[in-house]
Amino acid sequence: MSDQQTTKAYDDLAAVYSQDWNTQPDPMDMYDLFKRFLIGGGLTAEIGCGNGRDANWMTNNGFPVEAFDSSQELIRIAANLYPNILFGIANLPELREVTSVYENVVCETVIMHLPVKQIHPAIQSLRRILNPGGIMYLSWRVTEGEDTRHSDGRLYSAFPPEFVLTQFSKSEILHFEDQLSASSGKRVCRLVIKKELK
Repeated sequence: MSDQQTTKAYDDLAAVYSQDWNTQPDPMDMYDLFKRFLIGGGLTAEIGCGNGRDANWMTNNGFPVEAFDSSQELIRIAANLYPNILFGIANLPELREVTSVYENVVCETVIMHLPVKQIHPAIQSLRRILNPGGIMYLSWRVTEGEDTRHSDGRLYSAFPPEFVLTQFSKSEILHFEDQLSASSGKRVCRLVIKKELK
Protein backbone atom coordinates (compact mmCIF):
# COMPACT_ATOMS: atom_id res chain seq x y z
CA MET A 1 0.00 0.00 0.00
CA SER A 2 1.45 3.33 -0.97
CA ASP A 3 0.46 5.09 2.24
CA GLN A 4 3.53 4.12 4.21
CA GLN A 5 2.14 5.11 7.61
CA THR A 6 -0.79 2.76 7.13
CA THR A 7 1.44 -0.15 6.12
CA LYS A 8 3.75 0.55 9.06
CA ALA A 9 0.78 0.52 11.45
CA TYR A 10 -0.33 -2.88 10.17
CA ASP A 11 3.25 -4.19 10.42
CA ASP A 12 3.86 -2.82 13.91
CA LEU A 13 0.51 -3.95 15.32
CA ALA A 14 -0.13 -7.04 13.19
CA ALA A 15 -0.64 -9.36 16.16
CA VAL A 16 -3.07 -6.92 17.80
CA TYR A 17 -5.15 -6.51 14.65
CA SER A 18 -5.13 -10.25 13.99
CA GLN A 19 -6.43 -10.94 17.47
CA ASP A 20 -9.10 -8.25 17.06
CA TRP A 21 -10.32 -9.67 13.74
CA ASN A 22 -10.41 -13.18 15.17
CA THR A 23 -12.53 -12.10 18.15
CA GLN A 24 -15.07 -10.14 16.08
CA PRO A 25 -18.24 -11.95 15.05
CA ASP A 26 -17.87 -13.63 11.67
CA PRO A 27 -18.94 -11.18 8.93
CA MET A 28 -21.80 -13.39 7.76
CA ASP A 29 -23.43 -10.50 5.88
CA MET A 30 -20.31 -10.29 3.70
CA TYR A 31 -19.99 -14.06 3.39
CA ASP A 32 -23.62 -14.23 2.26
CA LEU A 33 -22.72 -11.85 -0.59
CA PHE A 34 -19.77 -14.06 -1.49
CA LYS A 35 -22.06 -17.10 -1.67
CA ARG A 36 -24.61 -15.17 -3.68
CA PHE A 37 -22.31 -13.55 -6.26
CA LEU A 38 -18.80 -15.06 -6.47
CA ILE A 39 -18.21 -17.67 -9.15
CA GLY A 40 -18.09 -21.04 -7.39
CA GLY A 41 -14.85 -22.92 -7.98
CA GLY A 42 -13.33 -19.86 -9.64
CA LEU A 43 -9.79 -18.88 -8.73
CA THR A 44 -10.09 -15.88 -6.42
CA ALA A 45 -7.65 -13.10 -5.56
CA GLU A 46 -8.03 -11.40 -2.21
CA ILE A 47 -6.28 -8.04 -2.15
CA GLY A 48 -5.71 -6.84 1.41
CA CYS A 49 -6.13 -10.21 3.10
CA GLY A 50 -4.98 -9.20 6.58
CA ASN A 51 -4.48 -12.29 8.75
CA GLY A 52 -6.17 -14.59 6.22
CA ARG A 53 -9.47 -15.07 8.07
CA ASP A 54 -11.64 -14.36 5.02
CA ALA A 55 -9.31 -16.21 2.64
CA ASN A 56 -9.70 -19.25 4.86
CA TRP A 57 -13.50 -18.96 4.76
CA MET A 58 -13.46 -18.68 0.96
CA THR A 59 -11.12 -21.65 0.61
CA ASN A 60 -13.41 -23.74 2.80
CA ASN A 61 -16.50 -22.67 0.86
CA GLY A 62 -15.51 -23.43 -2.71
CA PHE A 63 -13.56 -20.33 -3.75
CA PRO A 64 -9.86 -21.26 -4.09
CA VAL A 65 -7.82 -18.23 -3.08
CA GLU A 66 -4.50 -16.55 -3.70
CA ALA A 67 -4.26 -13.84 -1.04
CA PHE A 68 -2.15 -10.68 -0.91
CA ASP A 69 -1.42 -7.85 1.51
CA SER A 70 1.04 -4.96 1.76
CA SER A 71 2.00 -5.85 5.35
CA GLN A 72 4.77 -8.41 5.62
CA GLU A 73 3.87 -9.10 9.25
CA LEU A 74 0.22 -9.79 8.47
CA ILE A 75 1.28 -12.11 5.63
CA ARG A 76 3.59 -13.94 8.04
CA ILE A 77 0.74 -14.42 10.53
CA ALA A 78 -1.67 -15.51 7.77
CA ALA A 79 0.79 -18.07 6.38
CA ASN A 80 1.28 -19.53 9.87
CA LEU A 81 -2.46 -19.70 10.56
CA TYR A 82 -3.44 -21.12 7.17
CA PRO A 83 -0.47 -22.94 5.58
CA ASN A 84 -2.71 -24.44 2.87
CA ILE A 85 -3.30 -21.01 1.26
CA LEU A 86 -0.88 -19.14 -1.00
CA PHE A 87 -0.11 -15.72 0.52
CA GLY A 88 2.07 -12.98 -0.96
CA ILE A 89 2.99 -9.31 -0.77
CA ALA A 90 1.25 -6.90 -3.15
CA ASN A 91 0.76 -3.15 -3.07
CA LEU A 92 -2.05 -0.97 -4.30
CA PRO A 93 -2.53 1.08 -6.38
CA GLU A 94 -0.26 -0.65 -8.93
CA LEU A 95 -0.47 -4.33 -7.88
CA ARG A 96 2.69 -4.94 -9.91
CA GLU A 97 3.29 -8.12 -7.93
CA VAL A 98 0.05 -9.72 -9.20
CA THR A 99 0.36 -10.93 -12.79
CA SER A 100 -2.35 -13.62 -12.93
CA VAL A 101 -6.01 -13.04 -13.77
CA TYR A 102 -8.87 -14.37 -11.66
CA GLU A 103 -12.54 -15.30 -11.87
CA ASN A 104 -13.19 -13.41 -8.61
CA VAL A 105 -11.41 -10.46 -7.02
CA VAL A 106 -12.15 -9.53 -3.41
CA CYS A 107 -10.93 -6.28 -1.86
CA GLU A 108 -12.47 -5.82 1.59
CA THR A 109 -12.11 -2.43 3.34
CA VAL A 110 -8.77 -1.50 1.78
CA ILE A 111 -9.18 1.38 -0.68
CA MET A 112 -10.10 3.93 2.01
CA HIS A 113 -6.51 3.58 3.29
CA LEU A 114 -5.24 5.10 0.02
CA PRO A 115 -5.00 8.80 -0.73
CA VAL A 116 -8.06 9.72 -2.80
CA LYS A 117 -5.98 10.40 -5.93
CA GLN A 118 -4.79 6.76 -5.85
CA ILE A 119 -8.22 5.14 -5.60
CA HIS A 120 -9.01 5.34 -9.32
CA PRO A 121 -5.66 3.74 -10.33
CA ALA A 122 -6.22 1.10 -7.64
CA ILE A 123 -9.62 0.20 -9.09
CA GLN A 124 -8.07 -0.03 -12.56
CA SER A 125 -5.48 -2.45 -11.19
CA LEU A 126 -8.22 -4.57 -9.62
CA ARG A 127 -10.00 -4.61 -12.98
CA ARG A 128 -6.77 -5.64 -14.72
CA ILE A 129 -6.49 -8.85 -12.71
CA LEU A 130 -10.18 -9.77 -13.21
CA ASN A 131 -11.24 -11.94 -16.13
CA PRO A 132 -13.96 -10.57 -18.43
CA GLY A 133 -17.24 -11.84 -16.99
CA GLY A 134 -15.57 -12.19 -13.60
CA ILE A 135 -16.91 -10.89 -10.29
CA MET A 136 -15.36 -8.17 -8.13
CA TYR A 137 -16.37 -7.55 -4.53
CA LEU A 138 -15.14 -4.14 -3.36
CA SER A 139 -15.89 -2.56 -0.02
CA TRP A 140 -14.69 0.44 1.93
CA ARG A 141 -15.26 2.07 5.28
CA VAL A 142 -16.94 5.47 4.96
CA THR A 143 -15.30 8.55 6.48
CA GLU A 144 -17.43 11.67 6.29
CA GLY A 145 -16.05 15.19 6.09
CA GLU A 146 -12.26 15.27 5.83
CA ASP A 147 -9.57 12.61 5.67
CA THR A 148 -8.56 11.35 9.10
CA ARG A 149 -5.68 9.41 10.57
CA HIS A 150 -6.16 6.87 13.32
CA SER A 151 -3.91 7.33 16.35
CA ASP A 152 -1.77 4.41 15.10
CA GLY A 153 -1.13 6.16 11.77
CA ARG A 154 -3.70 4.49 9.48
CA LEU A 155 -5.19 6.80 6.86
CA TYR A 156 -8.97 6.92 6.35
CA SER A 157 -9.71 8.92 3.20
CA ALA A 158 -13.04 10.72 2.89
CA PHE A 159 -14.95 10.40 -0.38
CA PRO A 160 -18.60 9.91 -1.33
CA PRO A 161 -19.79 6.49 -2.53
CA GLU A 162 -20.47 8.01 -5.97
CA PHE A 163 -16.72 8.52 -6.40
CA VAL A 164 -16.35 4.75 -6.63
CA LEU A 165 -19.68 3.88 -8.24
CA THR A 166 -19.08 6.14 -11.25
CA GLN A 167 -15.90 4.21 -12.08
CA PHE A 168 -18.05 1.29 -13.21
CA SER A 169 -20.70 1.17 -15.89
CA LYS A 170 -24.25 0.85 -14.55
CA SER A 171 -24.64 -2.43 -16.41
CA GLU A 172 -21.70 -3.89 -14.46
CA ILE A 173 -23.13 -3.19 -11.01
CA LEU A 174 -24.91 -6.22 -9.54
CA HIS A 175 -25.25 -5.05 -5.94
CA PHE A 176 -24.56 -1.99 -3.79
CA GLU A 177 -25.23 -1.35 -0.13
CA ASP A 178 -24.27 1.40 2.32
CA GLN A 179 -24.88 0.34 5.91
CA LEU A 180 -23.38 -0.49 9.28
CA SER A 181 -21.34 -3.67 9.28
CA ALA A 182 -22.80 -6.29 11.58
CA SER A 183 -19.29 -7.43 12.61
CA SER A 184 -17.39 -4.15 13.02
CA GLY A 185 -20.22 -1.69 13.67
CA LYS A 186 -18.68 0.75 11.16
CA ARG A 187 -20.40 2.33 8.14
CA VAL A 188 -19.30 0.29 5.15
CA CYS A 189 -20.15 0.39 1.45
CA ARG A 190 -20.20 -2.93 -0.38
CA LEU A 191 -20.18 -3.16 -4.16
CA VAL A 192 -20.36 -6.22 -6.42
CA ILE A 193 -19.69 -5.86 -10.14
CA LYS A 194 -19.49 -8.22 -13.09
CA LYS A 195 -16.76 -7.13 -15.51
CA GLU A 196 -17.99 -6.50 -19.00
CA LEU A 197 -17.03 -9.12 -21.58
CA LYS A 198 -15.68 -6.62 -24.08
